[in-house]
Amino acid sequence: MERNVTLDFVRGVAILGILLLNISAFGLPKAAYLNPAWYGDITLRDAWTWAVLDLFAQVKFLTLFALLFGAGLQLLLKRGKRWIQARLSLLVLLGFIHGIFFWDGDILLAYGLVGLICWRIIRDAHDVKNLFNTGVVLFVIGVAILLLLGMISGGSTNRSWVPDAANLQYEQFWKLGGGMEAASNRIDMLGSNLLALGAQYGWQLAGMMLIGASLMRTGWLRGEFSLRHYRRTGLWLVLIGLVINLPAVIAQWQLNWDYRWCAFLLQAPRELSAPFQTIGYAALIYGFWPQLSRFRLVMAIACVGRMALSNYILQTLICTTLFYHLGLFMHFDRLQLLAFVPLVWLANILFSVLWLRYFRQGPLEWCWRQLTARASGVSSNNTSG
Repeated sequence: MERNVTLDFVRGVAILGILLLNISAFGLPKAAYLNPAWYGDITLRDAWTWAVLDLFAQVKFLTLFALLFGAGLQLLLKRGKRWIQARLSLLVLLGFIHGIFFWDGDILLAYGLVGLICWRIIRDAHDVKNLFNTGVVLFVIGVAILLLLGMISGGSTNRSWVPDAANLQYEQFWKLGGGMEAASNRIDMLGSNLLALGAQYGWQLAGMMLIGASLMRTGWLRGEFSLRHYRRTGLWLVLIGLVINLPAVIAQWQLNWDYRWCAFLLQAPRELSAPFQTIGYAALIYGFWPQLSRFRLVMAIACVGRMALSNYILQTLICTTLFYHLGLFMHFDRLQLLAFVPLVWLANILFSVLWLRYFRQGPLEWCWRQLTARASGVSSNNTSG
């Protein structure tokens, strides 16, 4: 089956874009991911960096990846039940290993678990409109639960929002020290993440997967609509997303990132804006693909997308080495950390381009495919996924 290079490029953009936010999760305490005033104060440089990223990147690239994951589930349906179940179960196992032994910010486990539920919904949905609407409903339920959590949460600041000196010191100790202490803390975080997945985030994730599957089924993610359609749709969707998110960004800044309002309630507009901007970004790529495809860098990023899993893990290996093993954790602010991003991107791009000169798949993609074939009893020679 011939690859869709545009789709590979969109996937590459998602993988590279995720690092814009993950770099803070690697280089700063866990509390800093959502709260720029995590240390009880904030510099103007930190505030502006947070605001720009929140407006254009936060949640957006994860949402884009979820959309593409759902599109991939639609493409996998022809492989059959055993292949899909084996493939997603192995992803769950890899996410479990990644989350416990390497990094507590893993997303693979969540995608695998939700995917095991969503692929059946996608398979049994005979009407693409109903599939899309179901995705929208699930996503809105997730946002509504987030609002509900905000309403019932207490007004006092949570230690996970503004940790005290002892908590910061302990987090630095186990992240730099590693070993069983780090694994134990990652297991605790994994339990919390699974609880959040079941209670709230899983609804949104499932919704985006179903939306992605429906857009693939209609041919929208195959690039089968007109360039004018993609350009106009992309522009409007990005603008709608910005209009939804901007007031919440301003409000959080004005409220000095107060836990009562900003930990839940003012997160909701960002979550709600993400599907609009995400689909808008993808539409603009499709709409301007004739111009974009002329650049060698674009083709190189498409190689990153072909090796999405390998590149996601490579980002973990590079960043955990830099910040944990080499001791750079908590040495840089939010803006300074962004200077590491192009270097990791360069590693992703060079690795992908060089590897694909000699092999058809990334190393982890190849292993995933072979293990899936063994676990499902379906020959890997009859598959390309």
